[in-house]
Amino acid sequence: MGAARAAAGTALTGVPVVPAGFHVETFARGLSHPTAMAYGPDGRIYVTETDGRIVSIARGARKPRVLARGLRTPLGLAWRGRTLFVSEQGRLERAVLSHGRLVKRKVLVSGLPYGEHQQDGVVSGRDGRLYLGSGSTCDACRERDRRSAAVLSLRPDGRDLRVYATGLRNPFGLAVQPGTGRLYATVNGQDNLDATGDPEPADTLVVVKHGARYGWPSCWADARTLRLRGRCNGVTAPAAYLEPHASADGLAFYTGKSFPPAYRGSLFVAEWGQYDSRRFGRRVVRVELRRDGSGRVVSFASGFEHPLALLIDRRGGLLVADWSSGVVYRIQADGHP
Repeated sequence: MGAARAAAGTALTGVPVVPAGFHVETFARGLSHPTAMAYGPDGRIYVTETDGRIVSIARGARKPRVLARGLRTPLGLAWRGRTLFVSEQGRLERAVLSHGRLVKRKVLVSGLPYGEHQQDGVVSGRDGRLYLGSGSTCDACRERDRRSAAVLSLRPDGRDLRVYATGLRNPFGLAVQPGTGRLYATVNGQDNLDATGDPEPADTLVVVKHGARYGWPSCWADARTLRLRGRCNGVTAPAAYLEPHASADGLAFYTGKSFPPAYRGSLFVAEWGQYDSRRFGRRVVRVELRRDGSGRVVSFASGFEHPLALLIDRRGGLLVADWSSGVVYRIQADGHP
């Protein structure tokens, strides 16, 4: 497994570049468009793939172990005990881990709206409910179904589905902050605001609050002024402004102990960078969070082809799954395994 290190930059190389004091290695390879990662109750790392599979990986693996097939574009997964929840196009599915196999697969929720976007990340909240990102069916329109462009909440048995927050064009990644229980989401902004020649709008990181409205499609995050713009009366402001059209995707709170103290509690966010990948995105940024939930964005690692899913491993390293290459990279502080 090769390793590389350098100061974080913006070059699009396909080879990750990390800050001084860190190193990067190839953790696993051979995946087919990985979209999300999570530790299972057996200590293995489970991964969803766009092509409809759930696989598991281990350090040094050249070929993942396939555990399930036939899912409809799975983009998120979350464990609750030995039960695995997987978000898919138009639905949420459940499976149970038994003797190293996924059994008792069942669709808990179906008929959810999808179109230009679909159902995204899923997490288990501190209140015991599941939270599910549900993207818009269009770029910018008035949705007929309130379950679009929203974060949904439901019981683990699939009952009591509620619209938890609205006005979120594509809330792709979800993560619960340790300690506070705050629910954070990455939100991809609309595509039709570049008429002036400036890259607009900014993607955002938001604290998802019950009953809050986040503005889409009439209010957006201005990438130049780092303020909301449009018809924004009553709209909840973002916690942080990300790059325009960055396609902000997976996110993970740093819960390890091997990174320097300044990194403790930080939130890492993967950015694809569809608009102009040499200027914006194809990197992982770190959000330094304040007590009020807002944050400052700092570039951390760059040079990926398409970073999508993030996970903190059991030794405190940051795993980054590259959707294009099918490689999972591991970033660790020097002096730590």
